[in-house]
Amino acid sequence: MTTGLADRVAVVSAAGTGFSRDAGRSRLALAVDAATAAIEQAGLRGTDIDGICARGVTAPMMQAALGIPGISYWSDATVGGFPQAFLQAVYAIHAGACRHALVVQSVVRLPYQSRAAAADPFRRLEYVEPPRLRGLTPAGDLMAGPVGYAAWAARYLHEYGCDREDFGLVAVNSRSNAVDNDHAVFRTPLTMEEYRRAPIVHAPFGLLDMDVPVDGAHAFVLTTADRAGSLTDRPVLVHAAAMGGIDRQLDQTAGLTQHGQHVVADALRARSDLWLADFNVVYTYDGFSWLTLMWLEALGWCGPGEAPKFLRDHWNDATNRVLIGGRVPVNTHGGSLSEGATQGSGHLHEAVVQLQGRAGTRQVTGATTALVVPGGIFHNPHGFVFRV
Repeated sequence: MTTGLADRVAVVSAAGTGFSRDAGRSRLALAVDAATAAIEQAGLRGTDIDGICARGVTAPMMQAALGIPGISYWSDATVGGFPQAFLQAVYAIHAGACRHALVVQSVVRLPYQSRAAAADPFRRLEYVEPPRLRGLTPAGDLMAGPVGYAAWAARYLHEYGCDREDFGLVAVNSRSNAVDNDHAVFRTPLTMEEYRRAPIVHAPFGLLDMDVPVDGAHAFVLTTADRAGSLTDRPVLVHAAAMGGIDRQLDQTAGLTQHGQHVVADALRARSDLWLADFNVVYTYDGFSWLTLMWLEALGWCGPGEAPKFLRDHWNDATNRVLIGGRVPVNTHGGSLSEGATQGSGHLHEAVVQLQGRAGTRQVTGATTALVVPGGIFHNPHGFVFRV
């Protein structure tokens, strides 16, 4: 059963700067580059943009930098990450709050993410320490981020009798796909033995289980499906969208089978005419490798604790990656683990690029449908069904 939103909003362009460990540029400069490319790709001018949704930079900053004289809608995503900004743009277009919405995500490595970043005075100046982290270690010493997810991942291994190598399947799959993505930071093929040898950071997570901090930006232009046809010959329609959360977060969550991803999966299933057997490409969030396993289970591809077996059953030895049913790749761009830590903008960008047939050597032939589920299991899970 579709909703009134189905196929009414379209993504007409998606652009990115590419990612690196040190771009030598500010968040705003990177965001402006991506935004300019997306606007030009859509065949528009800056003055045509009347809505801005942003993450990593603010909408007012983007408006000023791009010289846009007036906008009728703007929003800055906070807790929900970039997918929240994207979803806000979808809703704004559907509601008629604006005609053409620019959605921007910009990321840079922060001081606590590497020695090199900590030594960079410009990065130190840009970073404002959240009040809840003051006096604590960079990881937070809280049941959040790497600490919280590592605890739940350890519980997963304990409850289902799994092994860290099950997480490694996600890392290897991401790297195998990233080889053909010139925007990705890590493009050298990865073996399971190399995954095993990587240092443990927050047990059971090793270095290769955690998304790689990068500098870079993505930008998208959204409009109504009716207007999109005059801007591109292959608009990507937002067929269904959802976000989800439950009343108990982080350390208060009852268990592994009731969290925000389940809310998203149930909502998407109810709102979409397409489901698992209908997708040509799939993008599961891998900010931590274990989250991909959780998405596979929440969406119903397999039962609780069965994601490791599912991945092995659908593993393609020739390409060293996952192909669901022998045909559907997962995270063709390399995901957060290999392209870079984009908080899901990379997953959304790649889905649009694939459906528009612009993915070059990694193009999935005949791709017309995509499932994108960015976010973790607590406050930030989202889901999108795209079609052309």
